Amino acid sequence: MKRFTKNIVGAAVAAVLSFGLISFSCSGKAGAANGANTAFADTVPAVKIPAESLSVLEAMQNVFRSISTQVLPSVVEVDVTEKKTRPANPFGDLPFKFFGFPDNDEPQEYETQGLGSGVIIRKDGKKYYVLTNNHVAGSATEISVKLNDGRKFDGKLVGADERMDVALVSFESDDAIPCATLGDSDKVQTGDICFAMGAPLGYSQSVTEGIVSATGRSGGQIGNINDFIQTDTAINQGNSGGPLLNIYGEVIGINTWIASQSGGSQGLGFAIPINNIKHAIDEFIANGKVTYGWLGVSLVEIRDEIKESLGVKGKDGAFASQIFVDSPAFKGGMQAGDYIIELNGRAVKSVDQLVRDVGSLPANKEAKFKVIRGAKEMPLNVMITERTKEVSSSTAKLWPGFIPVPLTEDVRKKLELDNKIEGVAVTNVQAKSPAASLRLQDGDVITAVNGKKVKNLAEFYAALDLTKTKSIQFTIGSGAGSITTGTYSF
Repeated sequence: MKRFTKNIVGAAVAAVLSFGLISFSCSGKAGAANGANTAFADTVPAVKIPAESLSVLEAMQNVFRSISTQVLPSVVEVDVTEKKTRPANPFGDLPFKFFGFPDNDEPQEYETQGLGSGVIIRKDGKKYYVLTNNHVAGSATEISVKLNDGRKFDGKLVGADERMDVALVSFESDDAIPCATLGDSDKVQTGDICFAMGAPLGYSQSVTEGIVSATGRSGGQIGNINDFIQTDTAINQGNSGGPLLNIYGEVIGINTWIASQSGGSQGLGFAIPINNIKHAIDEFIANGKVTYGWLGVSLVEIRDEIKESLGVKGKDGAFASQIFVDSPAFKGGMQAGDYIIELNGRAVKSVDQLVRDVGSLPANKEAKFKVIRGAKEMPLNVMITERTKEVSSSTAKLWPGFIPVPLTEDVRKKLELDNKIEGVAVTNVQAKSPAASLRLQDGDVITAVNGKKVKNLAEFYAALDLTKTKSIQFTIGSGAGSITTGTYSF
């Protein structure tokens, strides 16, 4: 035991002596004993950088510091509690317990905790408003807002919207707390420097820097109608709801999701453009929800070969494959098969854009559309109404209630059709729709409408022209013969 102690003490003394020697060689002053060629670490610059170049880097660093210092006080961590229901034990009240199931056959309620980020964007008296994501706070039963200086406040959900994935939370304080400035996301361009702030993995408040990788990214794959800003700025779990900033310290987006194979940042982060959200802030405060305009059409993107067959080759727009009977579009003269190219003087570039633009239209106000029908442009005036879940989810009046597709070689092969049969194939028949009531099924081939043969999509949609007829019946053909459906009347 004594020998062991002695060895330790000896090693410690040796270590101290070694440290002293190292310290001396790094910090000692030059002398005759050291030689004329001795260099000391604290007297020589780490690297030689031209003064002009260094001033540029220092200026950039000062910008980064200024943005972080001035904006971080408005960035918050949003801690939430949600109540969820665990399914009842499917095996009933048995004398033994299955792992993972409750003991009885009653549903069990339990609580879960989570966190995200947010940014303070408005102050009204003592009340502050925090912008975040719906998937962060939209279902919360309890909300806590934590500032970057550690102060915590009880939060209240003002409003949330699932389609845009945004939510607004409020809290009250007598103190003066900075609010972030909203920028103009329409000015954002690929290559712009940007910053993401928030509480990634619970490490609040954090700042990461990168560039805008792309704009106008579709959010269809996650059930979102936004056109996202893509960035390589590191965004991880917990960053959701935090701001994406430009070099002026303005909020240009709200960080929402990442594309990742590992669950962590892989340089593919996406933020909702702030211009998509600005109107929602006022609606949340005034009504607690976002009101969407209702047009009443089912829109799809179409390939170039289909565009050519419809006479819209080379044109951007949105194809109305189906229309809701008695909807604003229907009453305004729009028809299934119309290719929408303009709304209120603004060119339609994509389906997602038109969905957003229509959604932001006020109810009970007329909107001016321009469509291509039969290869000809025509104007239409439509009185927009409010969108509700009931009317938008009902397929009972969705006309024709299916999506027709051309008889390509692949389609003919799958349906085992010879080249003599001409028409369109029936796909995606909607339950309770007119197509379902007429007993149409996926894979049927429509060869005639109201007794008139149709050879392609253009002829099929032309035959559905409701300005020329108020009732429709289809002829379904095959190599063995044909049958005619019942009649659907308008």
